[in-house]
Amino acid sequence: MANVVVVGTQWGDEGKGKIVDLLTRYADYVVRFQGGNNAGHTLVVEGKKFVFHLIPSGILYEDKQCLIGNGVVLDPGVLLDEMDELADNDLPVTPDRLTISERAHLIMPYHQRLDLGSEATKKQGAKIGTTGRGIGPCYGDKILRSGIKIGDLLDDDLFRDKLRQNIDEKNRILTEYYGQDPLSFDKIYGQFQKYTEKLAPFIGNVSVILDQGRKAGKNILFEGAQGTQLDIDHGTYPFVTSSNTVSGNACIGSGFGPSHIDSVIGILKAYTTRVGEGPFPTELFDETGETIQKKGGEFGATTGRKRRCGWLDNVVASESVRLNGITGLAITKLDVLSGHDTLKIATSYEADGKTYTAMPGNIRTTQKLKPVYEEIPGWQEDISGVRSVDDLPAAARDYVKRIEDLTETPTAILSVGPDRAETILLKNPFEK
Repeated sequence: MANVVVVGTQWGDEGKGKIVDLLTRYADYVVRFQGGNNAGHTLVVEGKKFVFHLIPSGILYEDKQCLIGNGVVLDPGVLLDEMDELADNDLPVTPDRLTISERAHLIMPYHQRLDLGSEATKKQGAKIGTTGRGIGPCYGDKILRSGIKIGDLLDDDLFRDKLRQNIDEKNRILTEYYGQDPLSFDKIYGQFQKYTEKLAPFIGNVSVILDQGRKAGKNILFEGAQGTQLDIDHGTYPFVTSSNTVSGNACIGSGFGPSHIDSVIGILKAYTTRVGEGPFPTELFDETGETIQKKGGEFGATTGRKRRCGWLDNVVASESVRLNGITGLAITKLDVLSGHDTLKIATSYEADGKTYTAMPGNIRTTQKLKPVYEEIPGWQEDISGVRSVDDLPAAARDYVKRIEDLTETPTAILSVGPDRAETILLKNPFEK
């Protein structure tokens, strides 16, 4: 048995969905442990594209058990839409295949209104770039101890009391501060009664299920959302998400003991991208950036927003190795870099006469950072059909080797295309 965590090493959008899908064939349980429907995992299987926002990517395997942990904030409408879409593709989601932690907090309609209202009041330059899905306000209520958990839906009196208290409080903010119309208690209560009818059979104790699986020798795969630089504590705050995206939260967000984790796979895109606002030292504003964006199909899976593109940033990559305890890299979209005579990797930053080899904690300093690059020869060949490292062009192998040397971390997986088959598995983390 083995327990493996998969995390993003950059600002998200590294291709975690595909790697989780690949590793799921060796797992028994697949667990989503943080975030909400502000993240999307895109998978391409036999030419068909699937985008998941809440359901773990492992759902495409009919013999796997998927779990949504307590660290996730859950919009029940989005979850049910995903389940309906899977059913339309002859992949029905049943309670024996999906369990939702009773402790996962619910995203309520007032969270979305508060999210958009808060962003609208910020001045240009101070905007976070929120998706407006209500993620931040929901996590805020969780920390303020006023949140509503999905398990509360099973106790109607408890749910009514919590909802009434929240509606009264949030309506004062919406009307008096944001100048919006108040929300209706009766409308929201009726809506969530319908959600309860459909979701009640899926609610359970994820921590107990995982512990039973561990004791039975099952393989468990933990699936993170977003990336390390969007971590609420360790990312480019305040331009971050509202949860901990690093591997340590796999245990907190699912109720699993940290001593049971065997390895951590860090997904590293062969270049760097970012969606939304915030510092991005290696961002390219020239034709090269446009070429990478178009060739890589860099649009947000959740928002459809164009992703900002830049050269690979080893400061970010090495910081992710340190913060997550990464034992193996999964390098994705290596094929997108074909056709460049020269590639660049940022090895440090400069700002105000100082050199930085780690991301500063001061956001104003971070916004001033200028990358210091080393240049590496590129390659021209199309590598999407390559299925062995030995068949890669020498320059592509050298590029991968340089990433390994800089991060001091071996490569476990190479992805040379979007499809499940366009992958080179060098080291299976489930094989000890």
